[in-house]
Amino acid sequence: MASDQTKLDVRRRESSNSRETRRLRRSGRVPGVLYGLGRESIAFDVDERELRHALHAHGAVLELDLEGSGEPAVLKETQRHPVRGDIMHVDLIRVNLNRPIEAQVPVHIVGLEDSPGVREGGVLEHPVREVTVEALPTSIPEFLEAVVSGLEIHGHLTASEIVLPEGVSLVSDADELVASVSPPRLQAEVDEDIEGETEVVGEADAVEPGAEGDADSGDSADE
Repeated sequence: MASDQTKLDVRRRESSNSRETRRLRRSGRVPGVLYGLGRESIAFDVDERELRHALHAHGAVLELDLEGSGEPAVLKETQRHPVRGDIMHVDLIRVNLNRPIEAQVPVHIVGLEDSPGVREGGVLEHPVREVTVEALPTSIPEFLEAVVSGLEIHGHLTASEIVLPEGVSLVSDADELVASVSPPRLQAEVDEDIEGETEVVGEADAVEPGAEGDADSGDSADE
């Protein structure tokens, strides 16, 4: 599904000192910067809840309402609090709705329960979680589907095998491995690994013969 334009009211921000930034965050607003298309950068702030809602759809085109004028833009980067996960700062980049852009799109696995390899006990590997595509800003899909229902054990699916919507082209390496089915591990292999780990732990905990006695002897000598 292609992304929709989401309206977002933003307010031009003149001050950029740390005290003003903290005040904004305490009041529930997020500072940000809008740039791109060879025009001047604009510092702004936006309501934190409205921003979270607007960014909910991955790759959504944002129609910024800035002092009465519309500015189409997309998310470039967010900075989040390392503990709470709150959005601390946002960078948006202007886009020309008539000019293609590149964007990273999440890949969702589909048909896992129908995969012959998985039904035989194989393990699905999903090393690539997103791919880069090119399309008009309003045509960037929210996600792409990687259909693995036909994968046997040792089977694999590459980026080129993902079906793309009309008007969307792949930028990532066509041979990039998106999903594969590995053979099931034999119980004997699992038991062997566990046994090996147990032996290593036992060796680490063991005390060399005489070591404790030597230490005691040393203490007696000091006395």
